[in-house]
Amino acid sequence: MKIRRLVVAICSAAILAATPAAAQRAPIDAQAWTAYKAKFLDTNGRIIDNGNGGISHSEGQGYGMLLAYLANNPADFEQIWYFTRTELLLRDDGLAVWKWDPAATPHVADTNNASDGDLLIAYALALAGSAWNKKDYLQAAASMAKAILSRVVINSGGRTLLIPGVDGYRMPERKDGPIINPSYWVFEALPVMALLVPSDRWQKLSDDGLALLRSLQFGPRRLPADWVSLKAKPEPADGFEAEFGYNAVRIPLYLARAGIDDKALLARLQQGMTVEGDEPATIDLATGKPKDLLPDPGYRIVNDVVACVVGGTKLPASVQQFAPSLYYPATLQLLSLAFVTEKHPECL
Repeated sequence: MKIRRLVVAICSAAILAATPAAAQRAPIDAQAWTAYKAKFLDTNGRIIDNGNGGISHSEGQGYGMLLAYLANNPADFEQIWYFTRTELLLRDDGLAVWKWDPAATPHVADTNNASDGDLLIAYALALAGSAWNKKDYLQAAASMAKAILSRVVINSGGRTLLIPGVDGYRMPERKDGPIINPSYWVFEALPVMALLVPSDRWQKLSDDGLALLRSLQFGPRRLPADWVSLKAKPEPADGFEAEFGYNAVRIPLYLARAGIDDKALLARLQQGMTVEGDEPATIDLATGKPKDLLPDPGYRIVNDVVACVVGGTKLPASVQQFAPSLYYPATLQLLSLAFVTEKHPECL
């Protein structure tokens, strides 16, 4: 027991050293966080995806916990974590079920996990546990990190990959497996996972994920697909739309937040997803034509973050104003504002 406490203490100190600024101040101001939780957080601690039938999912719970941490609100963090651990941590392998539907009985019909949600939850727990001296959070984070490493981090074709879920993405379940979703690599979380559960596979996972992003250049706009088959040469996976879609829109933000300063990659993604002057869109990869325009400030700010990182361009006032409408873009907007506030205040 003493050894375990010592490991937790050392891990906490290392995480704090890796993320000092967020531990000292709140990158998300109280007014913005109040607006977010008024729109998407119910009294049970459930983050509501109001653009997707009012469901909740592990991704949303992980985002909610991360945002509560960035807002320095331990009470709200604990409320979201309570729902997460009691309603989603139902599997016997330490990972979270991916979907909770208020309209279904039972609320959980599919017990598969989503590896990005698992990463976000473990990452938020580690940051909060370190900043607020909550050993139970750190222990829960370490347990999830261990499960992620053993269950959804795989070796295939000389690469270390993050598969989207335990079930359904590898051969023989998928003839074109393994299948990946490039937007599931939460790059900023991986060094923290390595502190929780030391293994050189975390760094390999980060390196191989970044190498894949550099290589995935489909269609005339040279963009990655949301879902990719790596059975042979990478190609859009069967049974999914061949598109740079809502999943992939967050990739440039994840790169920026992780401090990955690959200007060529960031610029290619920014240019590829931008249409009609300066508006982001989902893209049909085969034709390069836009599918859905994304005028919400929460989507537009992703391009503005790239412009800030690559060229020092200030964020437009329109994306600095936070008036949440839909869960997903509102989440991306707060993560973007928190990042720029903390790392690039010159862009505000």
